[in-house]
Amino acid sequence: MKLPDTFESRIYLMFIHFSIIMKIYKKKGEIFHQEIYDLFFNNIENDLRELGYGDVTVNKKMKDLNKILYDILLKLEKNDSDQSFEINQSLLSTYFKDSNIDKSDKLTNLNEYFVTFYNFCFELPLENMLNRLNNFKI
Repeated sequence: MKLPDTFESRIYLMFIHFSIIMKIYKKKGEIFHQEIYDLFFNNIENDLRELGYGDVTVNKKMKDLNKILYDILLKLEKNDSDQSFEINQSLLSTYFKDSNIDKSDKLTNLNEYFVTFYNFCFELPLENMLNRLNNFKI
């Protein structure tokens, strides 16, 4: 889709995938374990430190990233029904505005990708969903 290869783009993509997984757990009536969430953010924090950011900057960035994840999580779905998954395209436009996503089929392709990802993950058993994600192909 030729999204820019930036830290922000990668984070947004990771957050959308992570949010989809969290939504699936909720729709299946299961609790998403805090350990997974903590591990996810610990890895991001470690990556920021490896990039050379100091303690104050890392703490501020982590706070901002947490807000972004919750914004994505709350606004991800167009409708929050149990029927079918539809991604909120204005959310994609907001977070990928620097990549000219509105000016081409990129938005449609990205939307189709995330719906396919959701459907793939929803069919997996929760016990080993995270282990089987490496089998996802589009």
